[in-house]
Amino acid sequence: MQILQLLLSGIAQGCIYGLIALGFVLIYKATETVSFAQGDLMMLGAFGAFAGMSLFGMPFWLAAIFAVVAMAAFGVLLELVVIRPILGQPQFSIVMLTIGIAYVARGLITMVPGIGTETHTLAVPYKDQIWKLGELVVNLEQLAIIIATAVLCGLLFAMFRYSKLGIAMQASSQNQLAAYYMGIPVKRLNGLVWGLAAAVAAIAGMLLAPITFVHANMGFIGLKAFPAAVVGGFGSLPGAIVGGLVIGIVESFAGFYLPDGFKDTAPYIVVLLMLMIKPNGLFGEKLRKKV
Repeated sequence: MQILQLLLSGIAQGCIYGLIALGFVLIYKATETVSFAQGDLMMLGAFGAFAGMSLFGMPFWLAAIFAVVAMAAFGVLLELVVIRPILGQPQFSIVMLTIGIAYVARGLITMVPGIGTETHTLAVPYKDQIWKLGELVVNLEQLAIIIATAVLCGLLFAMFRYSKLGIAMQASSQNQLAAYYMGIPVKRLNGLVWGLAAAVAAIAGMLLAPITFVHANMGFIGLKAFPAAVVGGFGSLPGAIVGGLVIGIVESFAGFYLPDGFKDTAPYIVVLLMLMIKPNGLFGEKLRKKV
């Protein structure tokens, strides 16, 4: 029973890692850029939902929709104003720019009087509720994370498989030049991908907030989502979720069975092992270059 409890906790935490890793993979597939701002976009989404509920008196579900839409628009604007002008520059420059975006977002939040420097509770309807299935105790906050992740993955799968927008995004991710010649608006799609990644990050932030509260430093969890993207394979959307589950489960069991400190280092140990055994990740494609 203890193993089942740890497994449930690890799956729930892994779903959060997987959702943030989805943002990494979406942006990388579209622009071959690694965005280290995903964790802080998640933090902004959580603050957006909190602001909708506390400042504007919205119910949770309306505040959640408000936060997702606002973050999607912010992601599109961010790509247009900040990222697009620097595309074509060395990858190191773009990576450093996304790190700078993360610090700026964190700094701007902390400058908001009475909000940015405090820790807040997101009053979700299911907070602190549990179900008992025999001896197994199911926390509804964890169950909500798992269900929401499954639904979101289903919606993303349907979009990429059946919609013209999703098919165009796949074509652009495989070969931007060929997609451009076929009449696909590649620049516009890149903005939509950033918006989609920001919206997914906002959902992850609202799912995580009832467990860790809403605060300016909650975006640091993105540093653990990055190993999830590496483990799953940086070019694979299903791999991002599977990698997140692997990292979450390993972290859960390491925190219980191993001495203090191993919980935080376990994700990076898994990454090192994966890079030695299967450098492309579980679902990564093998890329070869002729010289």
